[in-house]
Amino acid sequence: MSTRFEIVTECPVTRARTGLLHTAHGTIETPVFMPVGTLGSVKGLTQRMLAEELGTQIVLANTYHLFLRPGHEAIAELGGLHSFINWDSAILTDSGGFQVFSLSSLCKVIEKGVIFRSHLDGSEHMFTPESTVDVQRALGSDVMMVLDECTDYPVSKDYARSSMERTIRWADRGLRHWQTTGDPSSNDVGLSVTDHSEGEAVNRLMQPMLFLIVQGSMFPDLRRECAERLADMDAPGYAIGGLSVGEDRRLSFEMVEAVEDVLPRAKPRYVMGVGMLEELAEYVARGVDMMDCVLPTRNARNGYLFTSEGSLIIKNSKWKTDDRPLDKTCRCYTCSNHSRAYLRHLFLTGEMLFCTLATLHNLTAYLDRLKEIREAIQIGEFPAYLARARSANWRRL
Repeated sequence: MSTRFEIVTECPVTRARTGLLHTAHGTIETPVFMPVGTLGSVKGLTQRMLAEELGTQIVLANTYHLFLRPGHEAIAELGGLHSFINWDSAILTDSGGFQVFSLSSLCKVIEKGVIFRSHLDGSEHMFTPESTVDVQRALGSDVMMVLDECTDYPVSKDYARSSMERTIRWADRGLRHWQTTGDPSSNDVGLSVTDHSEGEAVNRLMQPMLFLIVQGSMFPDLRRECAERLADMDAPGYAIGGLSVGEDRRLSFEMVEAVEDVLPRAKPRYVMGVGMLEELAEYVARGVDMMDCVLPTRNARNGYLFTSEGSLIIKNSKWKTDDRPLDKTCRCYTCSNHSRAYLRHLFLTGEMLFCTLATLHNLTAYLDRLKEIREAIQIGEFPAYLARARSANWRRL
């Protein structure tokens, strides 16, 4: 049986919904935010912190980086990425296409795929729609992404169309390869799991999902056309890529709105690389089920912290003798045990502990925000929740 997605609750006013995404490594409650663990590690945190303190359901890892180091063959030999990093819950891997285009000093796109040089040692490699599926199978991903071309912003409409057409052809090739390869009895493709959701144990083989990616830059008509053509391929899930590349946030929302009613309602939707804390409810209101972003972890390491009263810049001198927690409403270990003054001291002295404490806090803010959103949808109060979120005065403290 393939990995499944089921809608549980739908908001009658917005496009928001809650759902369950069943994988071989657990059932994920959606909408969900996925912490980014690019190299198989969410920077500053242990897997135990992610699982036990944060309640993380799924993390994201990067195919490009793991392909280059330590290599997907080595990870497969060690039992797959779950075993390699000792993570029992679900893992989503991207195709590596974005990193190819953004990190490689030499990148050449051809019909077969993309030729690129490693940012580590300059060695030449090629990603194809087929090979990125094979690499992600070797990693043992629960959710895989097809290879796509992520354009810069802004680009001409002619280039955006050419890139979109290539992305569609690559999606077709990647999906066909995913459908026709892999041994269902092999654990690098699917895992036998026990489902207790119906009150009884049912063994089933859960295959990894492959998501196709909608592109088209910031042109609504191209986005919609791309979504329509990808929807006809009937993939397990769909992603909206090419956002958060420098465009105004209103454009990001418009691109999601342009395709949401075209993408199959019964399939999970993932918007890649978004967003700020106050934007999460906006994407959910537009029918999004899955999101990821480096902001909570990267901003944490740089002393930019999210609170219920706005963002807080920890290096500011006014926190030097402030004995209050970052956020009195926050449940995280950091807020329960340490003051703003201590965190400022750690940041200014370059202590490694700061990164751990700050990351714990920021990810708690994100994960708890999604939990609030899920609960609001479930009890029929999401429109009111969204209105409150829109009227909130987000500011720097």
